[in-house]
Amino acid sequence: MDVRMFVSGRRVKKWQFIQLFATCFVLSLMFFWISIDNHIVSHMKSYSYRYLINSYNFVNDSLSLKRSEEGVPRYQYLINHEDKCQAQDVLLLLFVKTAPENYNRRSAIRKTWGNEKYVCSQLNANIKTLFVLGTPSDPLTRERLQRRLVWEDQMYSDIIQQDFADSFYNLTLKFLLQFSWANRFCPHAKFLMTADDDIFIHMPNLIEYLQSLEQIGVQDFWIGRVHRGAPPVRDKRSKYYVSYEMYQWPAYPDYTAGAAYVISGDVAAKVYEASQTLNSSLYIDDVFMGLCANKIGIVPQYHVFFSGEGKTPYHPCIYEKMMTSHGHVEDLQDLWMDATDPKVKTISKGFFGQMYCRIIKIVLLCKLTYVDTYPCRAAFA
Repeated sequence: MDVRMFVSGRRVKKWQFIQLFATCFVLSLMFFWISIDNHIVSHMKSYSYRYLINSYNFVNDSLSLKRSEEGVPRYQYLINHEDKCQAQDVLLLLFVKTAPENYNRRSAIRKTWGNEKYVCSQLNANIKTLFVLGTPSDPLTRERLQRRLVWEDQMYSDIIQQDFADSFYNLTLKFLLQFSWANRFCPHAKFLMTADDDIFIHMPNLIEYLQSLEQIGVQDFWIGRVHRGAPPVRDKRSKYYVSYEMYQWPAYPDYTAGAAYVISGDVAAKVYEASQTLNSSLYIDDVFMGLCANKIGIVPQYHVFFSGEGKTPYHPCIYEKMMTSHGHVEDLQDLWMDATDPKVKTISKGFFGQMYCRIIKIVLLCKLTYVDTYPCRAAFA
């Protein structure tokens, strides 16, 4: 009897130990979840919020300005072209976000995918290309760079500039410049596109796509490389750091990467109106676009041929359907010549051509290691 009681007592103690251990484990997990915000945990939080709750009404309410007169600061135009968009048949208003010192990038774009004359003569479409920037931020080179910008604009008449400092932390001001300019000076454009100056755009493919959409009168249209359930970066060492005071929620609304996206004219007008009612202190411009679009009920569409951060593979089978590719500076003109070569459109002709390109795209896009270009499913699109 005494032995049985002794054994029973040991079992009770063992069970109590397991309970105590389990309680401590759960509490430590809760503490870990609340207090530690590393990469994995922040993504778990954001995905949980995005796919289980997916409601941002209170986010928009909290970021709304109290009164319209407390809206975004008004900056003066230093360089402007009010009559740039006088033609009524503008298919695409193309804004290129650039820095004052990036003359070589602008020059390469003017000769390739941003060339209005090429698009008009070769693609039978009317586009307007504008380079968007603020003032040089370095006081030591500000005067010299500003004089050069004025000279450059006298040569090409394609720069719009306001008097805010051109820096990463003023990207949202550059966003507001684009949408206010479009709303005031080019409200009749069928589509609006914003792009970085290290982007390659396959303009023949894009124009053909937009012309097909124009024919059906598409509305509420927004395409690009969509980020879903993206968490704010809480690491103070990152340039993308966002404090809890600036944005306290675990996930951003869906948005497209700011490197390149396209919206229809009706969306541009609605986004402009929304941008005037939200606090623009959040300096990540593509996230701010997501907040504006979420407020007006516009959802981004993922286009598999809009690139992520990485360059897309160099191959004619890729060029056949490509829209954008990221990270092109030195190779922009060579890529333009190769990607727009008429032979590209013939490479997948016939059964064997289709099979050849399908295999090539699977090899190039469906890798075991993650590469932020086109997704694997683009090989089958």
